[in-house]
Amino acid sequence: MIIESPLQLIFRDLFYRLPAFAESHDVFLKLEGFNITGSIKVKTAIGLVEDLEHRGMARPDETVLVESSSGNLGLALSLVCAIKGYRFICVTDSNATRTTIRGMELYGAKVIVVADRDPAGGYLGTRLKTIAQVLQSEPNAVWLNQYANIANKNVHAEQTANEIAREFVKVDWVFVGTGTTGTLAGISERLRQEFPRIKIVAVEPAGSVTFGGAPGKRNIPGIGTSVRPKLADLAKPDRIVAVNEQKTVEACLSFLRDYHLVVGGSSGTVLAAVQQLAPEFRRGDTIVAISADLGEKYLDTIYDPAWVEQVIGPEDDRPVRTDAFVAAELGTEKAVDLSQPAPWCKDMPTDPSQPARVSQLIDTISDEQHLSRA
Repeated sequence: MIIESPLQLIFRDLFYRLPAFAESHDVFLKLEGFNITGSIKVKTAIGLVEDLEHRGMARPDETVLVESSSGNLGLALSLVCAIKGYRFICVTDSNATRTTIRGMELYGAKVIVVADRDPAGGYLGTRLKTIAQVLQSEPNAVWLNQYANIANKNVHAEQTANEIAREFVKVDWVFVGTGTTGTLAGISERLRQEFPRIKIVAVEPAGSVTFGGAPGKRNIPGIGTSVRPKLADLAKPDRIVAVNEQKTVEACLSFLRDYHLVVGGSSGTVLAAVQQLAPEFRRGDTIVAISADLGEKYLDTIYDPAWVEQVIGPEDDRPVRTDAFVAAELGTEKAVDLSQPAPWCKDMPTDPSQPARVSQLIDTISDEQHLSRA
């Protein structure tokens, strides 16, 4: 295989068969961590930037691209922008690993690390306020907005979902970790067309608000949100499973012991959810789970016992069930109003001299006009 660009290093057909992983059921783990920059997010990064170019809204050596990321998308965008000739500013937070931040800087990105949590216990609200400040100070800046940009969904409908459909004659369950919900929405949209009886399971950490869960402090990057993303309106999971971070760590460590692969935190969360729903699988079911990245970036966190003891600590052993999880089980439309921004968003300043409120930033992008720089 001869390549002309690092962006060709995307491995689309890697599935790790896990014999008897979920009770007696095999599970097929789609490995995205062998892609360039180490995650599924390189697809998202290419899709977001190329969509911007097709719309005539980006010019190399002139446009400054801006995005909020807890790590993987920021790293992928750093490479894409370096290759295509764009300046890139990534707003991240103190949960991002040192390795990821250093990688972004090596590719030429400017990295802004926020340290203050938002009132929901996460960092996303603070990151989005910082983006508003960057857009005001950089006249040529364009925010890609992975949280509402329809291109985020489309790239995974066209690529990730089709990669699964090409590999299997049928798929009965697919488990997807959720952050922006772009991967979930794209996979759900396409695979329902191919496999009408499929069950789509959204997996998120306890403390994420995406599907109506109570907000709480989270420490593992790459999964969950403290501000509900606009793309979640397009995600139609059959089930929502929330997993506490202690169980995520346990899943990562047991997977390393039993299956000899170091996976990332979101992958551990997904694997824990698969095992939680194992009693519902039927004989002959094809079960696919998405592993968004591998674990090398997390050796100083998830795989460091001292960090785990200090930052996460022991958690309640009972499985976490959000209101949305209960609603999905009962077949009700929704248990809480997910269409409204979190109450703390409503009072954010809208004066031009102040950062725009988070809900405004997210809502500025619709299916028809989904890029913002104001």
